Amino acid sequence: MQMRSLKDSFIKYCEKNNFEENLQQLKIVDSLVDFLSTKKNIFNYFFKKKQKKCFYLYGNVGVGKTMILNFIYNFLYIPKQRVHFNEFMINFHDYRHKMKEKNNSIYNFVNKLKKYKLIYLDEFQVTSIVDAMILGKLFETIFDEDIKIILTSNTKIDDLYKDGLQREQFLRFLYIIKKNSIQKELNLNNDYRKLSTTKLKRVFYSLNEKKILSVNQIFRELTKNKTKTIIKLEIKGRNFIISNFYEGFARFDFRELCDVNIGAEDYLKIAKKCKFILIEKIPNFSDENLNQQSRFITLIDILYENKIPLMISISSTLENLSSSKKLNIPFRRTLSRLHELTSTDLSL
Repeated sequence: MQMRSLKDSFIKYCEKNNFEENLQQLKIVDSLVDFLSTKKNIFNYFFKKKQKKCFYLYGNVGVGKTMILNFIYNFLYIPKQRVHFNEFMINFHDYRHKMKEKNNSIYNFVNKLKKYKLIYLDEFQVTSIVDAMILGKLFETIFDEDIKIILTSNTKIDDLYKDGLQREQFLRFLYIIKKNSIQKELNLNNDYRKLSTTKLKRVFYSLNEKKILSVNQIFRELTKNKTKTIIKLEIKGRNFIISNFYEGFARFDFRELCDVNIGAEDYLKIAKKCKFILIEKIPNFSDENLNQQSRFITLIDILYENKIPLMISISSTLENLSSSKKLNIPFRRTLSRLHELTSTDLSL
């Protein structure tokens, strides 16, 4: 297929799926066509203007960023890789852990990516100081190999890792990504994830004895005739125990998942093992439990990526679940995803 037919194909895709034809989304598609085009631009040739190697798409939750880029990614017949950003960094750290020559680990890791013309990293965010310190060199090396990158994020480039620990270590990355990126914002009023959901059937709040009994009854019904086992997951020499596991149906207290020192690697292992998860006693968040909220955001991102249906019990309605000030923006995405993961639209 020719690149010029991409936009027409996207319009047909929206019509087929009864998606609203949105002018802002169509403008993003036009920009992506220009970014991905391999045609030589005579203006750029004479003025020695380098072609950008990164397309950075940011905007509020549920506006269609991932939908657009998923469509375009599937449209392209080139060597490519799509991976959630958390998983991409886990792969890098795993590779680095195995390498004896730490100084060459970035180059050698990128060398294995040279088979791709395009890498698509969904849900780009920086919360780890370790990642903040190495992303500059990592992305610079990827760009040097002429590999194009497309990114989605809820945050514009200048606000990445804002107020993060030792942010000055992150400035090199900001310079490199801004220099090499076409940055576009997709700004719509509607959260399309919520529009497809009429009622939340698997959310319980204001927990009293009656609500707790309802949660127990529903989970017993879901796991009826299923064998209970204890699952031990091994992650880099440490163990994580799932004590309530019924043939893919798992039950956790919030503290089991977010009050302990675990992260994206552990959550990926859990997601790969489970097909339905009950998370109980999710609290309101504030600056006092910021670390737990950060882990919860990562957890929901990974469960969403793997489309794991959820049932949850929380201290208030989803709309009124509070956030720490620092994580307020990424937490909007979490709430939107909780709406979808607990809706009856996502079947068990």
